[in-house]
Amino acid sequence: MHPIVKLAKNTVESYIKERKVILPGELTDEMKQRAGVFVTIRKHGELRGCIGTIAPTKPTLAEEVIANAIGSATQDPRFPPVGQNELPELEYSVDVLTTPEPVINKENLDPKKYGLVVECCQRRGLLLPDIEGVDTVEQQISICRQKAGILPHETIKLFRFQVQRYK
Repeated sequence: MHPIVKLAKNTVESYIKERKVILPGELTDEMKQRAGVFVTIRKHGELRGCIGTIAPTKPTLAEEVIANAIGSATQDPRFPPVGQNELPELEYSVDVLTTPEPVINKENLDPKKYGLVVECCQRRGLLLPDIEGVDTVEQQISICRQKAGILPHETIKLFRFQVQRYK
């Protein structure tokens, strides 16, 4: 298990069992960097929680992972908080995002390679790349619009990003 994924797993287990927020131990060079991070939790292959940040909000990647791991386990509005009895059944992945860049033309998007941020006024919807069942740019844009509550007739701005996915 990659150290970044192990950090996410240990964070969730410590928080759910003891309500303690762990401190990162010795940091790899990568964990000292700053980036947006999404922590995804799955149970039996099904989504159980996914929370993240588009841009860094913490001093280190490790702290970003810790905050988003807790959020994914306890604050995803689509799911109840993870219970202690579920912990052995959970699988984790961590996506480290590049800085989103504006996209003028939809032809520069690829749902397998790029994640997408759709923006209108103060509303933003994000979808990570390479999501099972999302095969077209149109699907990707539609899902992002739904997440942000952006109606089909509203003008949007598009931003793409790539991820380093750790499992």
